[in-house]
Order: sequence, then C-alpha cells, then structure tokens
Amino acid sequence: MAPLDLAFAEHATLTLAHIIPALMFVLLAPVAMFLKGPRFAWAHALLYPVGAAVGLTAYAMSAYAVGGWLERSAVLVFDSLFLFSLWQGSRFRKLGDAAFERRWLLRAVVVLLGIATTRPVMGAFFATSRLTHLKPEQFFGMAFWIGFSINTLVVELWLRRRSVLEPKGQRHAT
Repeated sequence: MAPLDLAFAEHATLTLAHIIPALMFVLLAPVAMFLKGPRFAWAHALLYPVGAAVGLTAYAMSAYAVGGWLERSAVLVFDSLFLFSLWQGSRFRKLGDAAFERRWLLRAVVVLLGIATTRPVMGAFFATSRLTHLKPEQFFGMAFWIGFSINTLVVELWLRRRSVLEPKGQRHAT
C-alpha cells in the first residue's frame, strides 16, 4: 500500500484540484436539477464551470494512472462521456428545455459517481489478491472499467425504460 499512497502524495495538488470540485459538483447537482427559481440560480451558474474543472483535472490525472493504460483508457472514455453530458445539459439549459437538461445532467452525475462504484470493486480485488496474485497496478484499470460501466449502463437503461413508459405527448428524446 505504501507505493500506492506515495503515488497519490506525489500529485497531491492535482488530486485536490480534482476532488474538491468533484465534491462541489455532487453537492450542487441536486440543487441545480431539482430546485427552481431565482433563489437557486447560483447553483446553475456554478455547476457547469465546476463540472468542467472536474473533467479537465481528470484528464490531467490520467497521466499518472496507477493501473496504466487500462485505467487511463477508462478515465478517458468516461471523462469524455461526463464532459459531453455536461455540455449537452448546458446546451439544453440555454435552449430552455429543463427536461432534457435534467436527463443529461443525470448522466453526468452518474458518470462522476462511477468512481464511488469503482471503490467496492477495488475492495473485492484487494480482498482476493492473495488468491489472484493481482497487484493494484494490475487491477485498477479493470476496477475502473467495471465501476464506471455499471453506473453508466444502469442509468442509461433506466432513462430509456422511463422514456418508453412516458405518454406519447410527453416523451423526451435522450
């Protein structure tokens, strides 16, 4: 574990520049998505720039991926999906379409929270490492792909299922 701790300690500033905006994003997103009116306009004003900071710092952090190219590829794919979803949310906000904005923001939030799903997956890899003989640099990439994929697939299936269940006149494009 010492080499793993050292890897994060060597890039503490970048790690904090990523984690603090990510925390802010997770706290702001429900306010921006579900609370309406001028009292909550500040949440929208902050949400998109904070999200962009999260995405850009994730790209920067991928240069120091513990799991090598496999982890880096997961970060690049899902971070790009996060930023695309955030951009789509912003675009629909400017168009005044709150329903589309919420759908795309939900996608962005779920991708961002994919890192939380990655943690128990990593825990399973750590717990079984005596049997598998896998080291963190060998399983981090797999854990990232599994964790982010679970979140992305679940929300996408839920959104599409929900779209099918909505009455025809209220159906929203994804």
